[in-house]
Amino acid sequence: MMPSLIRRFEQRLLARPWWTLAVVVAACALFASWIPDFRLDASADSLLLEGDPDLRYYRAIRARYGSDDYLIITWSLSPDRDLFDDAELAVLGRLRDQLRALPGIEKVTTILDVPLLASPPITLEELQQSVPTLLSPRTDRALARRELTESPLYRQLLMSIDGKTTAILINLQKDETFERLLRERDDLWLRELETGLDTQQRQRLQALERDIDQRREQQLGSQRRIIAEIRALLAGYSGQATIRIGGLPLIAVDMLNFILRDVVVFGAGILIFLLILLAMIFRRPRWVLLPILSCSAAAVVMLGLLGKLGWPVTVVSANFVALLLIFCLSLTVHLIVRYQELHAQHPAAEQRWLVLETARDKWLPCAYNAATTMVAFGSLIVSGIRPVIDFGWLMVIGMGVVLMMSFVLFPAGLCVVPAGRPQPIGGLTGRVTHGLAAWIDRQPRVALSAFASLALLCGFGLTQLRVENRFIDNFKDSTDIYQGLVTIDRELGGTTPLDVILDADPAFLERRAAGGVVTGTPGGVAGEVDEFADEPDEFAAGVDEFADEPDEFAGEIDEFADEPAATDLGASSYWYNSFQLQRLGRIHDYLDSLPETGKVLSLDTTIDTLRVVNEGREPTTFFMSLLYKNLPAEIKAALFDPYMAPDGNQVRISVRVFESDPHLRRQALLDQIRGELLDGFGLKPAQVHLTGMLVLYNNVLQSLYRSQILTLGFVFLAILAMFVLLFRSLRIALIALTPNLLAATFVLGIMGLTGVPLDIMTITIAAITIGIGVDDSIHYVHRFMAEFAEHGDYRQAMHRSHASIGRAMYYTSIIIAAGFSILVLSNFIPTIFFGLFTALAMLFAMVANLTLLPLLLIRLRPLGPGSAASVT
Repeated sequence: MMPSLIRRFEQRLLARPWWTLAVVVAACALFASWIPDFRLDASADSLLLEGDPDLRYYRAIRARYGSDDYLIITWSLSPDRDLFDDAELAVLGRLRDQLRALPGIEKVTTILDVPLLASPPITLEELQQSVPTLLSPRTDRALARRELTESPLYRQLLMSIDGKTTAILINLQKDETFERLLRERDDLWLRELETGLDTQQRQRLQALERDIDQRREQQLGSQRRIIAEIRALLAGYSGQATIRIGGLPLIAVDMLNFILRDVVVFGAGILIFLLILLAMIFRRPRWVLLPILSCSAAAVVMLGLLGKLGWPVTVVSANFVALLLIFCLSLTVHLIVRYQELHAQHPAAEQRWLVLETARDKWLPCAYNAATTMVAFGSLIVSGIRPVIDFGWLMVIGMGVVLMMSFVLFPAGLCVVPAGRPQPIGGLTGRVTHGLAAWIDRQPRVALSAFASLALLCGFGLTQLRVENRFIDNFKDSTDIYQGLVTIDRELGGTTPLDVILDADPAFLERRAAGGVVTGTPGGVAGEVDEFADEPDEFAAGVDEFADEPDEFAGEIDEFADEPAATDLGASSYWYNSFQLQRLGRIHDYLDSLPETGKVLSLDTTIDTLRVVNEGREPTTFFMSLLYKNLPAEIKAALFDPYMAPDGNQVRISVRVFESDPHLRRQALLDQIRGELLDGFGLKPAQVHLTGMLVLYNNVLQSLYRSQILTLGFVFLAILAMFVLLFRSLRIALIALTPNLLAATFVLGIMGLTGVPLDIMTITIAAITIGIGVDDSIHYVHRFMAEFAEHGDYRQAMHRSHASIGRAMYYTSIIIAAGFSILVLSNFIPTIFFGLFTALAMLFAMVANLTLLPLLLIRLRPLGPGSAASVT
C-alpha cells in the first residue's frame, strides 16, 4: 500500500506542482468566502454541563420567579458628598431616565422608584391610595435614608450600609420565543434520555437547535449593542461618581469580546512570532514563507468550514487558530529538517527527488503524530462539558486539515523553487542535543534518580490538585467584569445567585387532593386549624390572634367585606400562614448567618417590611390573606411574586454569595445548607431544591475530576493501542509512552503544588500534553529503530538519533512552547494558565524524550534484528 501511495503522490502532486498549488488556492478561496458566517458564542449555556438536570430546573424556576439576567450599575460618591441631596438625586434621576429611553431595556429600578413604607410609616388604607417613593412630597428624607440603609429589603440590594453606594438595576427585554424554544428543546432532551426519540421528534430537535442558535446570536448581538450604549452613556457621568457595571449579560458580552480578541490577536500574533522564529532558525526565505503559507491555508480552511457549518467558537476554543498554526508548523519543521539532512548527504540530487524522499521518510511518523494529537483532543469528547466537547471535535478536524496542508501545499511549493546549496547543520541546537546524549551516556543512574524523584514530587502534587476556584479569578483585575464583581460583593451583598426553593410537604398536598379545605368558604381558616391539628399550638392560635386586633383594623375588615375569598391563600396554602412563615423566618436567618452569604431575600423579608402597615405587630394568617388580596399590584409584584408561587405552596429564598471570598468552597456550602434544612429544620428531601448559577457552575467544577480521569484514561489507552500497532511491540509502546505520562504528571503536579485549580481550560492540558508529546516519541523511536537496524548498537543509535531527529524535536518543542506562551496576552486567566502550563509541559516532554526515552531503550533493550522494518 505504501509504495502505491508514494507513487500517486509523486504523479499527481509533485509532477505538476503548479496545478496542485492552483487547486489549493481555489479551495482556500472557496472556504474564505464562508468566513463571514463564522460565529462566536459566549452565552452562559456554552459554559455549562450538557444534559445537566439542574439546568432544566433552573430554567423552570427562572420562568416562574423572574430571570437573574439583569445588569447592575453601582454609583458611588466620595465621603464628602451626600447621595440624598437634591442635586445628587437629580443627577441620578437624569441617568435613570436616559437609561429607560434606550431601546431594549424593559425596566430600570433605582432608589427613586421603590416603595417606602416607613418614611413615615403608613397604613394599608393609605398604601392602597398611593405608593410613596423617595421623591413623594410626604416622604421624610432622613427616614428614607434610614429605611434604605437599614431595611431588610433594600439594605445591600439598592443601597450600601454606609449610604455612599447605590445600585441601578436594569432588566433587559425578554425574548419569550427564545425561552419557549429552550423549554421545548429541554423537554425533548429529557425524553431522549428516558425513552428515546422517533424520527419526527429527532428532526424537530435538530430544527430547535438551529432556531435556538439563531435566536441566541440575535440576543447576544442585541445585548452587545445595549451594553455599548450604556457604557457610552455612563462615560458622560464619569466625573459625577465612581461607576462600575456588572451582571450576567455584561459577562457574556465581555467574554464574547475576549474571544474575538483572542482569535484575532493569537492568530495574527503567533503568525508574526513564528515568522520571526523561523527566520532566526532556518535563515532562508523558503523556510519561512512555505510553512507560513501552509499554516495560513489550514487556518482559512477551518474558519471557513466553521462558518459554513454554523459551528460557533466559545471561550474554550478561542485559541484554536493559534493551535492550528503551532501544529502545522511542527509538522513542516520535521519536513524541513529531514530535507536539509538529505540535501547535505546528496548535494547534487534533483529537487523533486529530495522532496519525494522527504515525504516518503516522514509520512508515516507525521501521520501517526497527527493521529495521536487527534486522539488527545478526541479524548475531550467524553468530558461532558459542552465547550470542551466542541473544542475536541474542532481540533480533531483541524489536525486532519493540518496534515493535508503539510503534505500537499508544502511539498508542492518546495518543488517550484530550486534546491540551491545545502545548509550547514549543527550550531547551538546540535550542542544542546549532543550534551543531553552525553549526560545520559555518562550518568544514567543520576538521570533515572532525577526522574524518579521528580515523579514522586509530582505525584504528591497530584494529591493537592483541586477544582474549587472563584469565578472572579478568571478575569484580570483591570477588566470591567472583575471590578464590577468586587464592588457589588463589597458594597451590595454578594454577586453569585443561589436560590433555595422550598416546596410544600408532599403529605400536605396529598391531604388537600383527598378533600381538604374548600377555598373561599367562611370556614377556611378554621378548617386550616383542623388540617394542622398535629402542628404546634402556636399555629392554631393564628386565628385567635385576630380577636385581639384593635377596632380600627376591624373597620378595615368591614371595608373589604365584599372582597371575594379574602382568606383563600392563608387557608389553602402550605407556606403562607403565620406558623410556616415563622419557620421560614428561622431558615432565612440561618442562611443570612453564613459567612459565605451576603444579601438574603425571601417572603420573610416581605412580611418584615409590611409589618409597618400592621403597626409593628406580628401579622396573623387572616391579616396576611387580607393583605395579599388588597395590596396594590406594584407592591405585590415587588414583594410577593419573586418569593412565592401563586398557590403559596412553594417559596423561594434568594441568596447572594460572596464570589470574592478567598475561602469560598461551593460544594461544601451547598452540602452544609442542604444538610441543615433537612436535619436542623425537619424538611423532607422532596421539599428542598438548590438552584441558581452557583449550583450550575459548581456542577461544572465538580465534573472536572471525573472528566480529567476519563480523558486521561481514554488518551492513554488509545495511544498505547496505536503505539502497539505502529511498533508491533508492547514493550516499545510502553517505553515510548512513559516520558509523556511523566510530562502529564509533571504539569498536573506543578498545578497542585502551586495551588492552580482545574478549570474548563486547564482540564485539557494533561491530555493535550500526552497527545502532542508522543509526537516526539514517535519520531525519535522511529529514527532510533532505523539507526539500530543499520548499526546494531544502542548507544550509537542514540547519538545518531540525537544528531538528526533530535534537532527537529528541539525546534518543534521550542516553537510549540513559544507559541503557547503567546496566550498570556489573553484577558481570560484560564487561557493564560493553559498557555503557560502547556508550554512548560512541552519543554519537559522534549527533555524527557531526549533523555529518559533513549535511556529506557538502552537499559531495557527491546529491539532485535530488523526492528525498523515495521515502521519504514
